[in-house]
Amino acid sequence: MLTIDNTLTPRVLLPKIERLFELSAKKISVLAKSSNPRRGAPVFTVRGKYTSRTWTEWTQGFYYGSALLQFDATGEKKFLKFGRDETIKRMAAHVTHMGVHDHGFNNVSTYGNLHRLVREGRIPSDQWEKKFYELALKCSGAVQAARWTTTSDGKGYIYSFNGPHSLFADTMRSLRSLAIAYQLGQELKGEGDQSISLLERLILHALTTAKYNVYYGEGRDAYDIPGRVAHESIFNVKNGVYRCPNSQQGYSPFTTWTRGLAWVMLGFAEELEFLEVVSDEELRKYGGRKRISEVMFKAAQASCDFYLENMPSDGIPYWDTGAPQLHRIVDYLNKPADPYNDFEPVDSSAAVIAAQGLLRFSRYLQRNGNQKEGKRYYQAALEIANTLFDSPYLSTRDNHQGLILHSVYHRPNGWDYIPRGAKIPNGESSMWGDYHARELALLILREGKREP
Repeated sequence: MLTIDNTLTPRVLLPKIERLFELSAKKISVLAKSSNPRRGAPVFTVRGKYTSRTWTEWTQGFYYGSALLQFDATGEKKFLKFGRDETIKRMAAHVTHMGVHDHGFNNVSTYGNLHRLVREGRIPSDQWEKKFYELALKCSGAVQAARWTTTSDGKGYIYSFNGPHSLFADTMRSLRSLAIAYQLGQELKGEGDQSISLLERLILHALTTAKYNVYYGEGRDAYDIPGRVAHESIFNVKNGVYRCPNSQQGYSPFTTWTRGLAWVMLGFAEELEFLEVVSDEELRKYGGRKRISEVMFKAAQASCDFYLENMPSDGIPYWDTGAPQLHRIVDYLNKPADPYNDFEPVDSSAAVIAAQGLLRFSRYLQRNGNQKEGKRYYQAALEIANTLFDSPYLSTRDNHQGLILHSVYHRPNGWDYIPRGAKIPNGESSMWGDYHARELALLILREGKREP
């Protein structure tokens, strides 16, 4: 269980964050010189060098988006130029990509960050540059919403790249693409000019994920532990009936893959934030603010509580809470995670995603009058960041291209590099882990400097 230091503040973390961005600048620059886009997007490191693995190019936006976050944090214009130029040159195919559930990852991290920086007045632009980013975000949200399976209860979900039967926990964070497109006034047009609301599909997807991918201890099955998350839910596409839980990257359907848990924590927290800027009138036709918010709140709170209760004392999780050899790590929940153990790898990328989820959920609670509970999640987020932004997780070696160490990609498939002499993967980084570390650091940096 996570041990929380209530004296931590964003200002206390500023020296670590400033050091992180100093290292980040070097690593982005080195990777920009060595990577070849024709070989695919950087995904994860092997012996400290970023490599590609063709599955989908779901990490390309994190690569260019990292440069934009670097500019945001430090004002270094070369990173703005790199991120903006590469977004314009290489990301258009992702805007109309019909085959993935990753639009929030790729397109919000690039076009979305650029659009945000323009709106904040952080970068100069003309009207047409802003419209260019808006068009990309509108198209992305609509294309993502078109990837749809209707369920037997009249709801539905954006299906994963596995096919129409598959609902991934990950997609909760990709809902950002629908939210932004909706705010920009976009709708999806179907057959016969049918008008399909992006807000409706966002809400239905969230409700379906909350119902089937998140557990609440209500007797659903023998493994119904409150806050546990199934990576994937399987449906019969002929009639939309739910069939069973599943897991692509976790140990089993009845254990919790911690990165999937983190996607749910962050995704629901973000969508609760989004609902705050949607009017009661807009929400009334989809069940009303109270009902929608209660479902999302329940999923966010259950998953956040499960995380805090089932992590080592420093908040850095092992890759799956039911990993088969965890029992061989003596008292593993009551001491800091050990990335160099002989039995099961940790996943720092799950920690950086989860920490942002805790941070956003805490602020939502505090804005809505629950100061005490909000403070608990807030301090938990800072505690995790304090651990991640230091040894042994912060990558300080010049010859290592990653920023946050001890991330794993796909343990069941054996894709992660195991160093000579070790028995489990360790010491490597991932593009999504590095991006989310920068995003988390930027949020805390702004709070520490009392910026918006």
